[in-house]
Amino acid sequence: MVGTIEFNVAEMLPRTLYTEEHRLFQESLRDFLAKEITPFNEEWEKNKMVSRESWRKLGEAGFLAMQVPAEYGGLGIDDFRYNMIFTEELGHTGCAGPAVGYPLHSDIVLPYILHYGNETVKHKYLPKMVSGEMIGAIALTEPGAGSDLQGMRTFAEDKGDYYLVNGSKTFITNGYLSNVVVVAVKTDPKLGAKGTSMLVIDDTMPGFTKGKPFQKVGLHAQDTCELFFDNVKVPKENLLGQEGKGFGYMMTELAQERLIVAQSAISLAEAYLEATIKYVKERSAFGKKVAEFQNTKYKLAELATEVAMGRVFMDKCVELHNEQKCDSATASMAKYKLTEIQCKVADECVQLHGGYGYMWDFMVARGYADARVQRIYAGTNEIMKELISRKILA
Repeated sequence: MVGTIEFNVAEMLPRTLYTEEHRLFQESLRDFLAKEITPFNEEWEKNKMVSRESWRKLGEAGFLAMQVPAEYGGLGIDDFRYNMIFTEELGHTGCAGPAVGYPLHSDIVLPYILHYGNETVKHKYLPKMVSGEMIGAIALTEPGAGSDLQGMRTFAEDKGDYYLVNGSKTFITNGYLSNVVVVAVKTDPKLGAKGTSMLVIDDTMPGFTKGKPFQKVGLHAQDTCELFFDNVKVPKENLLGQEGKGFGYMMTELAQERLIVAQSAISLAEAYLEATIKYVKERSAFGKKVAEFQNTKYKLAELATEVAMGRVFMDKCVELHNEQKCDSATASMAKYKLTEIQCKVADECVQLHGGYGYMWDFMVARGYADARVQRIYAGTNEIMKELISRKILA
């Protein structure tokens, strides 16, 4: 595993996105990850999930949901670059499971509650999400719907002072450990997208159950499972925003979700590349270092160029998003292209490792398995192309 990336875009193209304060935060975070995350990743992969203790330690250190205002127990940091440093440094560890689950909690799930929840809901859930006592998940995908969010069937029936929820969700990141879940439901199936609402459901509500963690190809340290809702009574106060406005909320928040995936992708690609550069410098074949072969040099030059271009684009997206200027199409471009780069880098780095690249003890083997799903979740890359084309042809 690697913590500090020695081959870095900064060596070729100086990064201007971060200030000295950001870099001090980055160094503190690196130290924390090296002590509390990286050493336990192998154990977590065997357990199919990270430990609850790690969540609490992250909360105690102030790394979860840094944007939450002080009145709800947070630090109130109104600078998304800190959140993106968190995702970047997690990616640089090469521990893809943690690199997915922790940012999803802070930057994908929690914003729905922060932006659309009433004061009762905010005070009930946000402090414990900041501290790591409650782990967040978001439940959009259903067994029969996939990327078709309008085709969901989980139904919330209005019963006066509560909703009665029935249905199921699948492929839910953080699902097994989750305590609080933002769930997309149909409150009026006849209205299509306009009949979609968002509810907060927690694990104290009878009828809410979880399936066993899936046996996935990759991301072994990240708990993914099905969620089931059998006559779950959800108080009306747990409605996020207005009834029937859920699809619009999702379209607004999905841009940030895609940027988080993109940041994770390019950061993990940097980690794979760094590990491979170290490997080819040390490994010998046919009487010389693997790094001395022309094919190795050219492949690394190709990968380094693509990673550098991806990093520059990602940094620009972060800058725009921090100024609330990154639109959905641009976020879709980042998610689409940077996950493609991640998969290419992982594949080529396995090849440069030879047989050892197929051994699970090596980061690139894990990376090869971990990377593939990035082109599927948060909207498939085919959906990303559709969204980008709409902007181009508008």
